[in-house]
Amino acid sequence: MHLRDLTQFLSELSENNNRPWFIMNKPRYDILRAEFLEVVTELIKELGTFDKGVAGCDPKKAMFRIHRDVRFAKDKRPYKTHFSAGIAPLNKRRPSAAGGPTYYFHIEADGKLLFGAGEYLPPSHRLKAIREHVVNDATGFQKMLKNKHLRATYGDLQFEDTLQRPPKGVDPDHPLVEYLKLKSYFVWVEVPLLLNNPELLVPQLASGMKDAFALVTWLRGVPEVVQEED
Repeated sequence: MHLRDLTQFLSELSENNNRPWFIMNKPRYDILRAEFLEVVTELIKELGTFDKGVAGCDPKKAMFRIHRDVRFAKDKRPYKTHFSAGIAPLNKRRPSAAGGPTYYFHIEADGKLLFGAGEYLPPSHRLKAIREHVVNDATGFQKMLKNKHLRATYGDLQFEDTLQRPPKGVDPDHPLVEYLKLKSYFVWVEVPLLLNNPELLVPQLASGMKDAFALVTWLRGVPEVVQEED
């Protein structure tokens, strides 16, 4: 993929985030979108070598739209300033009642690459099931956290979204209470794009996502729940 062309396009888009500019530059976008599809296609193939659950994913369904949903947002800018994709079994980028983590990455206008895996802000019923699994499988959860590949690449789970107090019914003195306060069970890292070596993008992503496989595997072990109807 022409990473310099992509970051240049995204940089210009961030300065001209409006429909007329986008329409004028749609041919550039279409070319970059097609190249990004090739990246996602190749990445899915690489992920399938160690995670058979995503081997058959549709790369087109893994790619996120560049259009923002502004219906209820104060920020009315119509376009995202990054290219992104989420890869999950059955092409489900969002956790369902059955649950399941996603491999995610995006490329920013400033030349940064973010990638990781896990469940980001899952719905309440799923989050409750994950927390219960932390309690019921404390040994397995702690073993996952100590995985040498996970720790080498990501350090720990992300603590950006947490409760101020333990969830209802959770012992404040529980040894894993800080993890039980999490709203997301996700790891990610942000690194500079290798602009001069675009051929290394997919190997870099595949290697980094493989390092998160311990978390992916643990999350897939969370018991399924049925969402209660109102």
